[in-house]
Amino acid sequence: MTFSVPNMKSCTDCPIRYNAVCSKCEPDEIEILEQIKYYRSFAAGQTVFFAGDLLEFVGSIVSGVASLTRTLPDGRVQMVGLLLPADFMGRPNRETIDTDIVAETDLMLCCFRRKPFEKLIEQTPHVGQRLLEMTLDELDAAREWMLVLGRKTAREKIASLLYMIATRMVKLTPGAPEKISFILPITRETMANYLGLTIETVSRQMTALKKDGIIAFDDRRDIKVPDIDVLKAETGEDVYS
Repeated sequence: MTFSVPNMKSCTDCPIRYNAVCSKCEPDEIEILEQIKYYRSFAAGQTVFFAGDLLEFVGSIVSGVASLTRTLPDGRVQMVGLLLPADFMGRPNRETIDTDIVAETDLMLCCFRRKPFEKLIEQTPHVGQRLLEMTLDELDAAREWMLVLGRKTAREKIASLLYMIATRMVKLTPGAPEKISFILPITRETMANYLGLTIETVSRQMTALKKDGIIAFDDRRDIKVPDIDVLKAETGEDVYS
């Protein structure tokens, strides 16, 4: 799976239509969204927002991946999140943004000016309902990630990140493929930053997972998962949960 920038004429052509903030919208509500949306593209490495910037727009990730980072006063940087396709970027009713948002790959956003979108939430219950669901899902994911960072081994951390990306990509793919493949959207250095590991540890654990047949790759970013349940078992989580 690649993170190409799609060419879309309407919301019905959108690859995240049934997973994004608009997924519960009725046709008349989609028409309202069509009138206020616009697309923006960012090249890999380009900053979408700096922490403290005015939050002029919010939106959904259509294709690509972005990272959320926080910087301490002494210059130390920590990645605090990843935005994958269908994720919502920005917070309605907030004037500024509190993290740097950087395109890790070529990125396309479906954007809405913040003020009109805030009015839209009031007028379109399905948008507000879906946004609440996504916010609660994000809270659950943050709690899960506390476990990953605080208690899991290096191997389990790597497996957890790969499992998270793989399962998210599957949701955007029609059908249920037996073997999952995806382009890893972040570098080994970014993985290390996100997981609190060294680059050397990330590389060793990726190689170990490959040697054990959990994943396969020829290119450093072209990842194949022969059995998603086997990968999940490596995360330390219950396979059947």
